[in-house]
Amino acid sequence: MRASIYRNFLFRLHPTTTAKASKITNHTRNIMSESDQSTGFSTPRLVTKKVLAKLQHEGEGAVVRRSIGRSELKFLDPFLMLDDFSVSPPAGFPDHPHRGFETVTYMLQGGITHQDFAGHKGTIHTGDVQWMTAGRGIIHSEMPAGEGEQKGLQLWINLSSQDKMIEPGYQELLSDDIKTAEKDGVEVRIIAGKSMGVQSPVYTRTPTMYLDFTLKPRAQMNQSIPESWNGFVYIIEGEGVFGKPTSSPVTAHHVLVLGPGDGLSVWNRSSKPLRFVLIAGQPINEPVVQYGPFVMNTQAEIDQTIEDYHYSKNGFEMAKYWRSQ
Repeated sequence: MRASIYRNFLFRLHPTTTAKASKITNHTRNIMSESDQSTGFSTPRLVTKKVLAKLQHEGEGAVVRRSIGRSELKFLDPFLMLDDFSVSPPAGFPDHPHRGFETVTYMLQGGITHQDFAGHKGTIHTGDVQWMTAGRGIIHSEMPAGEGEQKGLQLWINLSSQDKMIEPGYQELLSDDIKTAEKDGVEVRIIAGKSMGVQSPVYTRTPTMYLDFTLKPRAQMNQSIPESWNGFVYIIEGEGVFGKPTSSPVTAHHVLVLGPGDGLSVWNRSSKPLRFVLIAGQPINEPVVQYGPFVMNTQAEIDQTIEDYHYSKNGFEMAKYWRSQ
């Protein structure tokens, strides 16, 4: 009963939305000192839009700060949603379905236990990453793994029409296995893509860069981004200057959409560390029709997905019998 109520709640929360895609390859630049105010790029990326992630309730008792996926920023091809979540027992995200995209969960504090109807179960802790490909269909739960507040980021990445009905899969990366690099007061955790000459082993079906930067006070960084990709920054803590040295500082919980160019420069002029994720990806350039946790290309495909889920078929066969423990 509870799962049924939750699913209805989910669908009410996410009405059907339609969007058109846009256009958009990966690598790195050197870190430069504060005294060097140049960006180091032929066409530096500037901030074209700033969106404050606002608090809202999700799941059962969980709170998220949603930036991408709200009316101010419904979609940034190939990215569908970004939540900065906080959950404490007994709240959480009980049994719910997905189809047609990938979820990337990055733990910032505590842990989340995941289990699905295919028998996969595991817990990710601070600094760990789970990259889940929902493909043709998955039903799973995501619940806090300990007492107190569990925090993290969850990113939804669209799949192309040719990949939407592939078999579900996972890549899980422990914190100690995530490659890092450091130079001139800048540290980066390379979840996907490449930075400072270091390449992540994660395979991204939709070509994606996912970098977690920490800049010490007075540090500056330059990061190359493929020119044809869409990109954004989400500030986790602190404040920084993004795009050009004359820009105004931006504080935590803002998403900054980046304009065209070959790279991003960032300055930390404050007395405290600055932490943010830089995420970019190759646009899919296909129609997007979303109905809650289902993301397809046409309304007919959404109707078919709802039918498949309701009747436990075409990828949802195990939904009839499975309940999380």
